[in-house]
Amino acid sequence: MKVLVTGATGYVGGRLVPKLLEQGHTVRVLAREAHRLDGVPWQSEVEIVQGDLQVREDVATAVRSMDVVYYLVHSMSSAGDFEEIERKVVTLVAEESAAAGVKRIVYLGGLHSEGPLSRHLGSRKEVGDILLASGVPTIALQAGVIIGSGSASFEMIRNLTEILPAMPAPKWVRNHIQPIAIRDVLHYLVKSAQLPPTINRAFDIGGPDVFRYWQLMNGYAVEAGLKERLIVALPVLSPWLASQWVNLVTPIPRSLAVPIIESLLHDAVMKNHVIDEMIPPPPEGLTG
Repeated sequence: MKVLVTGATGYVGGRLVPKLLEQGHTVRVLAREAHRLDGVPWQSEVEIVQGDLQVREDVATAVRSMDVVYYLVHSMSSAGDFEEIERKVVTLVAEESAAAGVKRIVYLGGLHSEGPLSRHLGSRKEVGDILLASGVPTIALQAGVIIGSGSASFEMIRNLTEILPAMPAPKWVRNHIQPIAIRDVLHYLVKSAQLPPTINRAFDIGGPDVFRYWQLMNGYAVEAGLKERLIVALPVLSPWLASQWVNLVTPIPRSLAVPIIESLLHDAVMKNHVIDEMIPPPPEGLTG
């Protein structure tokens, strides 16, 4: 199949491209700054289109003649009305994909609970809803914390746990989360492109384990050969204050810390396992 990957300079997109090439797909990537792909191992094996997802002509060029479009972009900024920018971009992609006859859109969004959501999780859900209503069959995968070297959420866990033997933490460290390994995220993304066109819906994805957030941090400590950390949950640390603290004690910039922390204000656990009926887990099983 002919496949377009947006967000190829990002954490997930950059790992998805070689998996698609291994499957024999013809891959095109859209990048606002093509030079950011200089030196990646698969650069010569893909078609690189330089363009901006906010420009309709660029989007039309990128989706033209494609069978599948992977939508892997999301603003991590908290400044201004980023929701409106997200809405504009995804609407352009949806409209131009429908006009070009794209057969399938695959989107990676965020695992979330019912009820009120943070601005970032709310925006990610809205992006999925727009794609599902686009007229192009869409698979909207909803994942929580992605575990893998380089993942912003994982790097925050790693840095906090390695730097601080004891730490005050917001009360959301008691919340339940269902992390998923990057290997398994890629498995679901690749297989989603092969689903029948009659399937148009969102699916929760997650690993086999559910933890409280503080348990995940201490799980990392044990794997890294460190002593378990003393983590004290305090009700007074707001998401803004917590992000300032994370920015102070780790290399994670506040612009990344804010949306990550906001996404942890509620439990992030799979509501169902319908995905198993559509895409079986990897032969070796999901990563614990």
